[in-house]
Amino acid sequence: MAMDTSGFVPKGNLNADDKALAASGRKATVKRVVTFLKKYSGRIIFTLVLAATSVVFTLLVPIRIGNAVDCLLSDNEGVINNLTIAAVYAVIVGVSQYIMNVINNSITYNTVRDVRNAAIKKIEHLPLKIIDSSSQGDLVSRIVADADQFAEGLLLGFTQAFTGIMTIVLTLIFMVSMNAIITMVVVFITPLSIFIARFISSRTYSMFQKQSIERGEQTSLIDEMIGNEKCVKAFSKEENVLEKFDEINERLSQSSLNAIFFSSLTNPSTRFVNALCYALVALSGALFCIKGNAHGAVMTVGMLTVFLSYANQYTKPFNEISSVISELQNALACAARVFEILDEEIESDDSLSDDITDCRGIVDINDVDFSY
Repeated sequence: MAMDTSGFVPKGNLNADDKALAASGRKATVKRVVTFLKKYSGRIIFTLVLAATSVVFTLLVPIRIGNAVDCLLSDNEGVINNLTIAAVYAVIVGVSQYIMNVINNSITYNTVRDVRNAAIKKIEHLPLKIIDSSSQGDLVSRIVADADQFAEGLLLGFTQAFTGIMTIVLTLIFMVSMNAIITMVVVFITPLSIFIARFISSRTYSMFQKQSIERGEQTSLIDEMIGNEKCVKAFSKEENVLEKFDEINERLSQSSLNAIFFSSLTNPSTRFVNALCYALVALSGALFCIKGNAHGAVMTVGMLTVFLSYANQYTKPFNEISSVISELQNALACAARVFEILDEEIESDDSLSDDITDCRGIVDINDVDFSY
């Protein structure tokens, strides 16, 4: 009952060389994911159109609310009209996001279904030596647990990354059309948020990869021990099994804690940068409301509310995308473990090319013994 976790599973801590290999492996994994997504390219294009529609009307809502603010003191009818149009825009946003989420779920889980089907078919054609040298529990963990983690990361990528990127681009265009000077304040602060997110996420992939490896090792031990419980009791190995499980469980706990802790630093760090950006926009916008710029153009209070809303909407996707990036590191690490199965060489065809002739159907067995 010696446990063999070789086969697909790398061992040991990830050093500098391992991290370099992980980076190249991550790119290869992304390419493999794209190949599975190609058959759903029509749905992806449609969800991009819905994302753009949702973002455009989301950005039009603050303009109507800002107009309503400017009409408060002089035009009650203008207030009602603007708020009514803003409500219609909000309904369009909600419908677009609902349909987009339905399509994104369809793309994600169909893709994971295809990956699982390909993995199962591949296992059916793998040489027995690979199956024998690999832990059954680890294979199960790859196809079930790792595929589920891959699905969660892929779904987040579709639902938040598409909308987030479009929100950043379109919000920037809207802000430039209103006031280029204040927009520059936002643009100069933003790269700091991107740098923080990239710095942290680039170091979490190897952590999530190690977490997946140790989770597979734990699943393998549980599967082996439960399936052979009678042997464990017959040979009084309960204490040994518990010690082995505690050791793996402790390693998994520590690697999970490291991965989650470092990936969770992204969101509060980028939120701090975004709050700083919002404060600078409010300050510069207030100065424009009071004094105007060198050309005498004065920003109204309604325009300031619109700009503050845009500044918030512009920076918010960076928080969401930073979270998505962390989840994608986990998803790609899990996907890579599944793709390792797909990359194995299938069993060679040992069938004879020539017909057997002069076969008498007689088999002699000589000098054979058996012992156990």
